Amino acid sequence: MKLLKNIKDVERFWEAVDSCDGLVELRSVDGSEILNLKSVMSRYIAVASLLNEHGDEYELFCFDKEDEHKMLKFFNEIRED
Repeated sequence: MKLLKNIKDVERFWEAVDSCDGLVELRSVDGSEILNLKSVMSRYIAVASLLNEHGDEYELFCFDKEDEHKMLKFFNEIRED
């Protein structure tokens, strides 16, 4: 799924990722970067990219349908905020 540009509430984003049971990856659109968002080290790299307004250059992949639903719910909630 495409990310919304400029995720403002990073803490809520990580809570949504942590609520997922399976693997959640952030991938650059061109496929050159793949970050496992369950990894603390990868999170630092991801936050730097997302906070620097590069969110539109990444896609989020969930490998479990329930996890995908959780992340879609998160993105729908932040659109309403």
